[in-house]
Amino acid sequence: MPNNEVFSKSLVLKNLLEQPELNFIMEAHNGLSAKVVEEAGFAGIWASGLSMSAALGVRDNNEASWTQILEQLEFMADATHLPILVDGDTGYGNFNNVRRLVTKLCQRGVAGVCIEDKLFPKTNSFIGEGQPLADIEEFSGRIKAGKDSQPDSAFQLIARVEALVSGWGIDEALKRAEAYQAAGADAILIHSKKNSAEEIITFSKEWAGRAPLVIVPTMYYTTPTEEFRKVNVSLIIWANHNLRSALNAMRITSQRIKEEESLHSVEEHITSVKDVFQLVGQSELAAAEARYLQPKNNTCKGIIIAATRGTDLGPLTESLPKCMLDIRGQPLLRRLVSSLNDVNITDISVVRGYKKETIKLANIKTYDNDKYATTGEAASLNCALKELNGPCIFSYGDILFRPYILESLLSTKSDICTVIDARWENSHQRRQQRNIDLVECTKRFTGDYLEEEPILIKNIFSNNCANSLKPCGEFIGLVKLTEKGARIIRSELKKMDRENVLTHADIPHLLNRIIKNGEQVEATYITGHWLDVDDAFDLASARNII
Repeated sequence: MPNNEVFSKSLVLKNLLEQPELNFIMEAHNGLSAKVVEEAGFAGIWASGLSMSAALGVRDNNEASWTQILEQLEFMADATHLPILVDGDTGYGNFNNVRRLVTKLCQRGVAGVCIEDKLFPKTNSFIGEGQPLADIEEFSGRIKAGKDSQPDSAFQLIARVEALVSGWGIDEALKRAEAYQAAGADAILIHSKKNSAEEIITFSKEWAGRAPLVIVPTMYYTTPTEEFRKVNVSLIIWANHNLRSALNAMRITSQRIKEEESLHSVEEHITSVKDVFQLVGQSELAAAEARYLQPKNNTCKGIIIAATRGTDLGPLTESLPKCMLDIRGQPLLRRLVSSLNDVNITDISVVRGYKKETIKLANIKTYDNDKYATTGEAASLNCALKELNGPCIFSYGDILFRPYILESLLSTKSDICTVIDARWENSHQRRQQRNIDLVECTKRFTGDYLEEEPILIKNIFSNNCANSLKPCGEFIGLVKLTEKGARIIRSELKKMDRENVLTHADIPHLLNRIIKNGEQVEATYITGHWLDVDDAFDLASARNII
């Protein structure tokens, strides 16, 4: 039986097809391109037969065997949390091949397959004219066999109708689509190779939403997407554009290096090695090494500052602090604690305040800031002062982030290190109207993996000062301390308390004081992939990205 993750991927694809609004999935052809699609924010992946074949250096004529395609799909499914809809060509044979294919796809965690009503071996739809089509009853048998064989009940089988491509007309396309729906197809993909979407739109109107409708506007790409919304198309597949753009870029780079016999002019135009390492999760390996090679030495603690109400969330926080709001079935705080647990940080303290009695999670210690309404973040951190006695991660209680961010932070060597979002302007345009914490650093983000010197924070300031200063990024509220770093923070908190400046100070104020004292505070750059929950819009976004 498939595991829960497999089920969830299939259900995500099912929901994409059945939702009333138009959705989009993007082509990928291997594990790396699948990661790129996920990073771009798409809801799903189209595993293109053309792209996978071309990436293997063969033609889109079933020259790559179905087991070779299956191997590519396994890497893709392992590389991403997104649902994958695979281009299954004709199903690689008759009904028997289809049912074995579906069974193996479910076992590999693929969410769905699209099979087309042509003959095996297939020929790409854009090659030649008048390609022969399968008999309707025979192809319906393939669909029934696939649906009867799927161990995952949510697995999606989509029937691709090639009648328009072969010149058989709208009536034949409708006749076939109706038969395939009756055979059990979860959705219909109507295909066309004309440079106008006229026949696709006509079909869509005639089809009238009898089942989810999928299109591939590779040839009729000039048609505005809004036209497809008007006729209730469910899903658009961007079918082969990652492969084609990569091929163009590789040709340009290879030709330039060949002509110039140097890397000098191309280096600034290509992805950095650091970006490649980050995309494939190199930092996770470093964190895993620290966890498994020297588990007895891992004494890192976690402190989460979660004392505020979150007044911008209005009535949602009348009875709960924002850290306890539901994010897809779990409180936000529970998700943050789980993120720390995943990197083997299990000694976790939470500083409570507003509605403190509602913060009841297993395996955490709690400290109370009963003056939360009149004090700031530094005062809340000071409530857990006794926990600052060794290596530590401390975090705001209203943020979510992808796992690699915490893994990257833990792999740094500096005594005090913060996470800085270098793409804050692109990722948080709506939030620029808020009071956010921007930073000035000794060096801007370059993406260069081979940085020889640490990048240090010079100043943290409000975005109200951004016009007079030069922000390098946004402080997200996540800090790593070594034993020495924790000692520096603890000493400064005590000093601030003696000077009566602790009450209203926030974490940036605390860090600025430390910097002014001559201590180094390092920045580790990220490029998005995090969210802080300040209002209802953020809450909705958080629920969407989980």
